[in-house]
Amino acid sequence: MGDRQPHLNGAYYGPSIPPPTKTSHSHGRRGGGCCCLGDCLGCCGCCILSVIFNILIALAVVIGIAALIIWLIFRPNAIKFHVTDAKLTQFTLGTDNNLQYNLNLNFTIRNPNRRIGVYYDQIEVRGYYGDQRFGASNILPFYQGHKNTSVVGTNLVGQKLVVLNGGDRRDLEEDVKSGIYRVDAKLRLKIRFKFGLIKSWKFRPKIRCDLKVPLGSSNSTSGFQFQRTKCDVDF
Repeated sequence: MGDRQPHLNGAYYGPSIPPPTKTSHSHGRRGGGCCCLGDCLGCCGCCILSVIFNILIALAVVIGIAALIIWLIFRPNAIKFHVTDAKLTQFTLGTDNNLQYNLNLNFTIRNPNRRIGVYYDQIEVRGYYGDQRFGASNILPFYQGHKNTSVVGTNLVGQKLVVLNGGDRRDLEEDVKSGIYRVDAKLRLKIRFKFGLIKSWKFRPKIRCDLKVPLGSSNSTSGFQFQRTKCDVDF
C-alpha cells in the first residue's frame, strides 16, 4: 500500500502561501538612480544647484528694487567738471625728444545733487599731447557736500621723453607758430557716493578736458585768452 494521506475532512484549502521575503535597504545606487537626502538632494546635486540659482535671482531682484527706490528718492545727477584757468609757461620739445613742461590747471567740480555727497578718494591729473602722456599729479582727497562747488588745482611740471608720431609733430609745429597749444588733461578718479548714512562702493569715472592754452606771454601777442572749458565725464 502507498503512503497514507491524512484525513482532510473533504475540505479544499487551496494552494500553500509562500513565506514573506525580507527586503534589504541599500544606501548606494540602485538601478542607475541616486538616493540622496530627500527628493531635493537627489540626482547628484541638481536640486542644490537649482536652489542656489533661485536664491541668486531673488537677490538680484531685491538689489534691483533697492537701487530703483534709492534712485527715485535721491534722483542723482551727473557731476560736472570744468577747467576754469590754465597757464602754460613752458612747453619745449628738444631734438632728443625730451619735453620740458610747466602747466598750471584749476578745476571746478560741481555736485548738483540735493541729497547726495561725494567722497573723492583719489584724483590723478594726467597731461597729454596727442596720445603721449607727459606728466601727472595728484590732488588731495576730500569730501564734497550736496549742492556744492569745489575748486581744486594742480601743477604739472618737469621733463619727459616724448616720442610724437608724424601727425602730432606737425600739430606741435603749428602750435609753436601760433603760440596756442592743444593739450589734454585727463582725470582718473576713485569716488564714493553718500546717500544719508549709506555709502556706495567705489566708482572709477574718467574725465577728459580738451584744452587750448596760450604759452606764457602769448596772451598779449595773439590776443587769445584761455576759455573756461567743460570736461567730458565717462562713468
